[in-house]
This record gives sequence, structure tokens and C-alpha cells, in this order.
Amino acid sequence: MKEVTDILKSYALAKSAGKKSALATVVKVEGSSYRQPGARMLVTDDGLLTGAISGGCLEGDALRKALLAINQKQNKLITYDTSNEDDVEFGVQLGCNGIVHILFEYINEEDANNPIELLKKLETVRKEAVILILFSLNRNAPQIGTQFLYREETDVLPNNFSILHSYLNQVVRTKTSIINTIIIENNAHEVLMEYIAPPVSLLIAGAGNDVQPLAKMADLLGWEVTLGDGRATHSKEKRFPNAKKVIVAKPQQLLESVVIDARTFAVLMTHNYKYDLEMLELLLKTDCSYIGVLGPKTKLDRMFDDLAQQGITLTDEQLGRIYGPVGLDIGGETSEEIALSIVAEIKAVMEGKNGTSLKFKKEKIHQAANVV
Repeated sequence: MKEVTDILKSYALAKSAGKKSALATVVKVEGSSYRQPGARMLVTDDGLLTGAISGGCLEGDALRKALLAINQKQNKLITYDTSNEDDVEFGVQLGCNGIVHILFEYINEEDANNPIELLKKLETVRKEAVILILFSLNRNAPQIGTQFLYREETDVLPNNFSILHSYLNQVVRTKTSIINTIIIENNAHEVLMEYIAPPVSLLIAGAGNDVQPLAKMADLLGWEVTLGDGRATHSKEKRFPNAKKVIVAKPQQLLESVVIDARTFAVLMTHNYKYDLEMLELLLKTDCSYIGVLGPKTKLDRMFDDLAQQGITLTDEQLGRIYGPVGLDIGGETSEEIALSIVAEIKAVMEGKNGTSLKFKKEKIHQAANVV
């Protein structure tokens, strides 16, 4: 979502300045690639790039192709073979060992369903969605492009896409993008059904100086940060300009300030034992999948003992959601290093990973979209 948000902001500025734009989207990858299907980059007619479709090796040529799409006011599909280390077309040895198909879409501001307008809908509701992008590997065929945004059980599919209904629900259920084939007007088109999750919501109990780098790093990743503390001297927006919401609140009030869902993660770091204990008790009654507790293991053990004295027996499921001491073991000591370890642990938990070095990973780094 971070990339989409940045693209929408950049497009709004470009539109207000009277600039024309094109959207480049990775729609299919064969083999290995730095970016996977769904990666996007906005290109304005003065050469401004927002987002990324590669590690930087394709952007130069992609800029030229995007400008061509803007000038011709039509969509184009370009295929890059990055497996050839002697490829002179880009002037570098890419060495990614993959074929990348990129769709360039001219943004027609008069079209109410242009790709940018469809992406805007992602910000209207905090709910997972699927975006449908149609393309053809036959360069002479019309490139239909981004067509529809689907949310499970809430959107009715156009007749042309009704055959994809079961696949769309599969994408939502498995949270994995799918590439399929569909026939439109007797022409075969491939369709990328891209899964897009709502942005991460990070709830931080605490507003001390050590929270500042955590809020800043989370914002850099596009996470929506809500933080609160009982101290009015600490909970100030000017201290946390990157946070979505900063409030002076008791634990119950802080919890009620956010919607707790599967994409909500919480960290307790007020340095006020009673405040953190009450927040832990409240969060355990929710579906929050990650509750990080700052401090030594002895503090967490004491919290468990105090909860037990209140007659609260934690289940294995609840214990599995508590991460204390919070963060990955990277030897962090400063506030910035601890923030890095917390963000990395949350990301690992979010993706169901162990947080180990990629050096020991035997399979591909990124999960590709399934071709069905």
C-alpha cells in the first residue's frame, strides 16, 4: 500500500500542475525478478518517477516507454528479458535470470475508471481487495489494462468477468495473487488478479523519546501509526509528525481509538508498568495478532503473575500473540536499533517468517503469482 499511496500523492500533484501521466505495472514474471507482479511506477510527462518496477535497471528504458504511451495516449506491453547477461539493450548486465512483462497505461483523466481512480478506492475502506489487470503477450493485441477493483462479497462483477468469481475469492482466501486467462471478444487475454491488503495499523502505547524512531520507521514503510500515553507533556503531534493519530489517553481510550483487525499490531512501551499491564489485558481480549512488550523477561513474567492473581489464565493462543522482550535479536541497544528490531519482528510475524538470514533460504526469496 505504501507504493500506491505515494503514487496517488504524486499523481494529485502532477494533475494540479497540468502534467500528463502513465502508470507502469509489472503484470507477469517468468523466473526471478527484483519486483513481483503488482509493482508500480508512475511516470509524468516531465520525467518524474514515483514507485519502482525493478532494482533500478529497467527504469531508464521504462521512462522512454512510458513517455511514448503518454504521447500516443494508448496502453503498451513491454517485455524485458533480464536473464541475458550480455544484453546490450540496457547497457548493463542485469543478471536477474527472469523475464519481466510490464504494462504501461496512459492515464486518461476523462475516464472515471482509469487506473488511478481505481487505486483511489483502496483508501476508502480498510478492507482487503483484488485488482484485475488485463494484458496480452501478443504485442499487436489491444492492451486492456486495469479494469476492476473487487472486494469479497461486496462487489458485483461485470458480465465479462463473472467467470473469474471463484478465482477472486481464492485470491482473498489465500492472500496470493493469481494469473489466469480470459476470453474477451474472441481474444485471449491474461488477467492478473492482484491481492492487496489494507495498510498495517501499528498501535503504540507510549510517547517517550524511544518511540520516535519506531514511529518514523513505521511511517517509512507506509504503516498507519496511532500512539498514546497518559502524559500530556509527551503525547504531542509535534513530537510525532509521522503518526496518523497522537492522543492523551488512558488504556481503554487508546484501544478504542483504533479498529483492531488482522493487520493491527501493538507495542507496549510506556515505561509505566500499570499502564502496560492494563493495555496487555485489554489487547488479549481482541484479535490483535501481535502484542510486543518492551522490557526484560522478568517484567513480562511479573505481568503474567499479576494477571493470574486477577484470575486471568492465559491460553496457549494468547501466549503465542505476546512477544516479549519485543524485537528480533540483532544486538540492538539504542532507540533506533531497538526500533529496527521491532519493525523487523512485526514484518516477520506478518509474513509468517522466522526472521532468519536469507543466506540460509533454499527456495526463491519472493513468492510469485500463481498461474492457473
